[in-house]
Amino acid sequence: MIEPSARGLLEAVVGIAADLSLPEILAKIVAGARDLTGARHARIEVRDAAPVSSGAPEAGPSLTMPVHARGGRFGELRLTGKDGGFTGDDRQAVVTLVAAAGMAIDNATRYGRTRSRQRWLEASHEVTAALLTGEDPHRTLQLIAEHARVVSGGDAAAVAMPREDDPTTLVFEVVAAGEDAPPGLTGLTVPVEGTASGAAFRSREPVVVRNYGTYAAKEQAKVNVEVPEQVTALDSAVAVPLIVGGETLGVLLVARFGDSVAFTDDEVQLARTFAGHAALAMEFARAEEDRQRLAVFTERDRIARDLHDLVIQRLFATGLGLEGLRPLVTQAEVAERLSGFVHELDRTIREIRNSIFSLTAEETGGSLRSEVLRLTQDCTPVLGFAPRLAFSGPVDTAVPAAVRSDVTATVREALSNVARHARAGAVSVEVAVDRSGRSLTLTVSDDGVGIPDSPARRSGLANLGERAARWSGRCSVSRRGDHGTTLVWTAELNGSGGVR
Repeated sequence: MIEPSARGLLEAVVGIAADLSLPEILAKIVAGARDLTGARHARIEVRDAAPVSSGAPEAGPSLTMPVHARGGRFGELRLTGKDGGFTGDDRQAVVTLVAAAGMAIDNATRYGRTRSRQRWLEASHEVTAALLTGEDPHRTLQLIAEHARVVSGGDAAAVAMPREDDPTTLVFEVVAAGEDAPPGLTGLTVPVEGTASGAAFRSREPVVVRNYGTYAAKEQAKVNVEVPEQVTALDSAVAVPLIVGGETLGVLLVARFGDSVAFTDDEVQLARTFAGHAALAMEFARAEEDRQRLAVFTERDRIARDLHDLVIQRLFATGLGLEGLRPLVTQAEVAERLSGFVHELDRTIREIRNSIFSLTAEETGGSLRSEVLRLTQDCTPVLGFAPRLAFSGPVDTAVPAAVRSDVTATVREALSNVARHARAGAVSVEVAVDRSGRSLTLTVSDDGVGIPDSPARRSGLANLGERAARWSGRCSVSRRGDHGTTLVWTAELNGSGGVR
């Protein structure tokens, strides 16, 4: 028959060995040690986990026993509060208990690593599957951050990317945050210098930090930069670079709040592997976007060629045919109407050419044509209709960048005035450069109520005059018949590389 003390020890050992959860094992060690020795207080402190205790510590005799696991000294069990002190039997029972605990901790560690790898692998598969099904790239970034947060057990995870206009700054494009995370993390910017995220981005190696917020604040204080309050709340964190080949796309940051336990080497390695898969998925998404964009450009190019080679040529031939009939027409009214049809065909040809340009403007962005086209498209909702556009002469080659900015500002102001004051149903914008490339004329006409005979001074029109005078030009606004207003803005282009 087994003695009660031996039975208690056996039950405690079996109970510990049967568990695969480290927190549960630690709790059973504490409870078992108290029950076996009669101690009123037991506390176990280990690496990479919060301490577990039962009862209030007491002064007097104590029993301390090291816990060996994971190939070394893993922690320490301390018992206090036993009347009469601890005996040799108590020590032997605790020795047996912690020996079983060490094996249970090793088993739990191996099981935890296996489960963690499985969760990270499942997360990688879900991210890849989302991309293969055509998921929106921003949604993919959100998916990466959310999976990293959940699988790592962090309170927040984010994907930071270098800002397009400032590569020395990282922007947290997406943030997946738990309930304990402070608000306002999405869109937060941090400098590359003096931050863990920046260090990971530069070195292309994971960076693990305890008291991350304090660390960031200390580093930024060196360069007189105040760290946002949201960052100072971060505690334990790991920043892993998102690398594809020789390019670093960004950084995956996983953080915990109010947790002094740093990420383990295993967790960092798994996060690094996941980041590699995530970066590959991001690159695939970028390549897919490029492929789709190329397909759109190819189709636009085909449509543009068809319009130019077929439609415009036929309209032009029809116009020439109509012009050839004019000598045969004897009635003035018919001849006038025939001329009107020819003019309409010419205008239609110009509009089709503008449409052709609009199809390819995205590919050749940065020209004056594309900027004016984009500007008129932006103004369409405010106007309630699309402005009619016309270009003539070497608009894209003869107009310097400095003049171009004044032209677009003038178009914007003119269309804004039409929207606010004209009550118009149509407006046309024409940009003409003479063949020699020496002068530019911008004409904006509407069919609205017309400018008053004695208008109050408008600062906007005065500004347009100043812009024109900068390039030895002028700006005039006049009524167009009974209804409508015409604005004419000119600029000299010859030698206009700087302000005169």
